Amino acid sequence: MTTTVCTGASTAAFPSFTSYVRARGPVLLRTARSLTSNACDAEDLLQTALTKTYLAWERIEDHKALDGYVRRALVNTRTSQWRKRKVDEFVCEELPEPESVPVPDPAERQALRDAMWRAVLRLPDRQRAMVVLRYYEDLSEAQTAEVLGVSVGTVKSAVSRALGKLREDPDLSHAA
Repeated sequence: MTTTVCTGASTAAFPSFTSYVRARGPVLLRTARSLTSNACDAEDLLQTALTKTYLAWERIEDHKALDGYVRRALVNTRTSQWRKRKVDEFVCEELPEPESVPVPDPAERQALRDAMWRAVLRLPDRQRAMVVLRYYEDLSEAQTAEVLGVSVGTVKSAVSRALGKLREDPDLSHAA
């Protein structure tokens, strides 16, 4: 076991802390990431929690429970950050009201879905299969070609023709 010389502090535990951070750092970073909205904040949060852990390292009696100690430091630090966050208030003469966006009628949306599905069912089998795989199953052109055992160009041209037929379908032009 090697010791690192550091002025002004007892350093006998430092190599143990370093080895702990090296071994458990990725797991602790995942925990921090789950507590924050982005990776940079997670790194900052973990750094702060590890700093607190390092300062208390010699007082921690049960080193088998270090993960729990650091997780508690992560949660407490995040809670403190959340409580301290600054909320700016601006005085204005009128309250900003969100513009009302018309909500589509669920019955109309269902009628459109039904009309679309009936139109898809009227497509030739091959075009229907490609449209279903591309747009209902959300496969790429290459994935669709692989599933059907055709070339990507075949998928592109067949889907293009199918979409043209759907655009011209009289039931869909009335439903829209």
